[in-house]
Amino acid sequence: MGQAMLGLCETARSLRDGTLDVMRLLAMLEDRMQAREPDVLAMLPEAGRFARLAREARELCARYPDVGARPPLFCVPVAVKDIVHVQGFPTRAGSHLPPEALSGPEGPVVATLRAAGALVLGKSHTTEFAYFNPSPTRNPRNPAHTPGGSSSGSAAAVAAGYCPLGIGTQTVGSVVRPASYCGVTGFKPSLGRISTQGIIPFSQSVDQVGFFTSDAAGADLAGSIFCSGWQGRAPGNGLAALAVPEGPLLDRVEPDALRAFREAVARLRSQGVSIVEARVLDDLESVRGLHEALTASDMALAHAAWYPRFADLYGERTRMLIERGHAVPADQVAAARASMASLRARLDGFLRDQGLDGYLCPSAPGTAPLGLSSTGDPIMNLPWTHAGLPVVSLPAGALHGLPLGLQVAGRFGLDEELLGACALLEELVTYL
Repeated sequence: MGQAMLGLCETARSLRDGTLDVMRLLAMLEDRMQAREPDVLAMLPEAGRFARLAREARELCARYPDVGARPPLFCVPVAVKDIVHVQGFPTRAGSHLPPEALSGPEGPVVATLRAAGALVLGKSHTTEFAYFNPSPTRNPRNPAHTPGGSSSGSAAAVAAGYCPLGIGTQTVGSVVRPASYCGVTGFKPSLGRISTQGIIPFSQSVDQVGFFTSDAAGADLAGSIFCSGWQGRAPGNGLAALAVPEGPLLDRVEPDALRAFREAVARLRSQGVSIVEARVLDDLESVRGLHEALTASDMALAHAAWYPRFADLYGERTRMLIERGHAVPADQVAAARASMASLRARLDGFLRDQGLDGYLCPSAPGTAPLGLSSTGDPIMNLPWTHAGLPVVSLPAGALHGLPLGLQVAGRFGLDEELLGACALLEELVTYL
């Protein structure tokens, strides 16, 4: 299964108090990347990467000699998805377009990262413009299988042990699915809690920044740093009460993975987790159609300046999406945007009325597919993303030697409560 992953909370704490020497950490990571990166290909190549990191670490140490005054991610290396603009790094977005055409200023996510004292490990590979044209990244758990998409590079970097935190984005399932496939924790906050300025958009209506860590505690730390209005989470008041969305959504799960999910539900119940069955997504196909129309239209708008100039440099799948987006009628776009709020109200209202904390389902239809031509099916993530709900994917055992994930979608805006519930669930699902 490769190198052990770094825990974000432990790494950050040890770097802040000086019990972990940053130069020793960087030397370890350099050795690890030299050994694993030829097979994993999580990161865009960078000449002199670790000399740069050592220089930046020395500057941070000089700026913060007092260990008590060090920021929360002091000298923590972080992988950043290559649709996020970072000063000093070209933005290629997994495409063949010239980086100069795609350049732009850093946004709030990177400003927050820098203010928190983090080191940018580098840019991580992404699918072309965060859509389905695969990146070169391979699954660290088994390089013959896809790592997912489109934030696959950041997920793989965390899974391979290069860094304890990876930054990605999700427009359909691009955080949760690679987290599941690579066996790490993925967290997509509620829509709007993190600015997407300074990021090449896929769909400005739906895009959301997300994170990869090795555990729920790391996701909670990331949320506390990056999410606006973070309240912190209260001490747990017992195990979560969850709804399983029976019907069309679970019908999309592969038989072996569905059996594993049913067994996981039974074991969670035996440990005191309250779980009820609910038919809340009988209109899944309608939701999928609306989401796909909206994101295609938004993609066409996002590329209005680039596509006429560089159409021949786009991959076929991305070209087809943009051309489809041009043809989506305005009234369908308006209906799709309105459906986001109505689905959110329906899903949120059910949880509130039933006194439940969230929805529980598999993070993906199965394990990571064999081969690199497909990044897998994001259908298990689509409705929660369309509704803008916060979602966490927790590693939950394996099937045929590949990781499985459990996905928990919480109430809108209550990300803190969702992560609190997941911290408790994590202790149980670790042993599934």
